[in-house]
Amino acid sequence: MSSPKKEIEGDKQAETKDEEPEKNVESTATVNEIIIIDPETYELDLNHGRIGKMQNLEPLLNIERLYLRWNFIKKIENIQTLTTLVELELYDNQISKIENLETLVNLEMLDLSFNKIKEIEGLQNNLNLKKLFISSNKIHKIKNVKHLKNLQLLELGDNKLKEINNLEDMSSLTHLYLGKNKIGKIQNLDTLTNLTCLSLQSNRLKEIENLDKLSNLTELYLSENLLKKIENLDNNMHLETLDLAQNKITTVDNIQHLSELEEFWMNDNEITDWTTVENLKHNKKIATVYFERNPFAQDPMYRPKLKRIIPSLSQIDATLCR
Repeated sequence: MSSPKKEIEGDKQAETKDEEPEKNVESTATVNEIIIIDPETYELDLNHGRIGKMQNLEPLLNIERLYLRWNFIKKIENIQTLTTLVELELYDNQISKIENLETLVNLEMLDLSFNKIKEIEGLQNNLNLKKLFISSNKIHKIKNVKHLKNLQLLELGDNKLKEINNLEDMSSLTHLYLGKNKIGKIQNLDTLTNLTCLSLQSNRLKEIENLDKLSNLTELYLSENLLKKIENLDNNMHLETLDLAQNKITTVDNIQHLSELEEFWMNDNEITDWTTVENLKHNKKIATVYFERNPFAQDPMYRPKLKRIIPSLSQIDATLCR
C-alpha cells in the first residue's frame, strides 16, 4: 500500500485517470464535431466532449488555452493556425504520435499523458515549453528533449524506460518525474543542478547514488524500489521531503545532517530496532513520519515513543498527534 501523503504530479494524474470510465468500441460509436461558438475566446474547454477529430479550429485567432482531455482523438492535426496557444491538453485520448506542432512556437505547457505514444519527437520548434507531460504512454527511451532549454517540469512516469539519459544540460529543469518505469540505476543527472523535485518511485533501484550534484533538491521520492540502506545524501542538505517507503531498509541512519527535513516516509520497510529510530532526534524540523508496517511499529507504545524521540512531530502515519 503506497503512502497517501503529499501528491506529486504523476500521482495526481494517475488518480484522475482512475476516476474516468473505460473507453470501448460502443462508446466511440457516436462522436461529436467541434463547433466554435466564440472565435474571440482565449480559453476553450472541450474535455469529455466525445470528440473524435481535431478540426474546425481555424476561427480561434486569439486562443491561448485549449483543453481536449478525455476524448477519442487519434491524431494531432489541424492546429497549425493556433499560433497563440500557450497551453494544450490532450490527456487521455488515443494519440500514437507527437506531430503537427511546428507552428505552436508560443506553447509553454503540453500534456499528452495517457495516450499510445511510443517515441518523443516532433518538438523541435517548441522551444518555449516549460511543462511537458507524457506519462502513461509506451515510451522506451528519453530523447529529443535536450533542446528544450526552458523546460522546468518533465513528467515521464508510467512508461517503459530502463535508463535515465539524454537530459544533459537541461539546467532549467526543477521537477523530474520518472516513477513507475523499469529504471535500475540513478545516473546521468549531474548537470541538472536546479532540480528541486526528483521522483523515481516504483522502479528497480538498488542503491541511492549519484545525487551529490543535486544540492538544491527539496523533495526526493524513492518508494517502492529495492533499496536496502539510506546512503549518499551528504550533499542534499536542503531536503524537506524524503520518501523511502516500501523498500527493504533495516536502519535509519545517514540523515542526521538533513536539518531541513520535515516529511520522512519509511512505512513498509524492515526496521526492527528502536535504537536506530532514535537517530531522528537530530532532525529538529521533522513534522511527519510514516513508519507503519515496520516490525518495530508493533510495539504497543509505538506512538508515545516516537513522540518522545521526535518532539516536533505533528503527525505519525495517517493520524495527527494530540
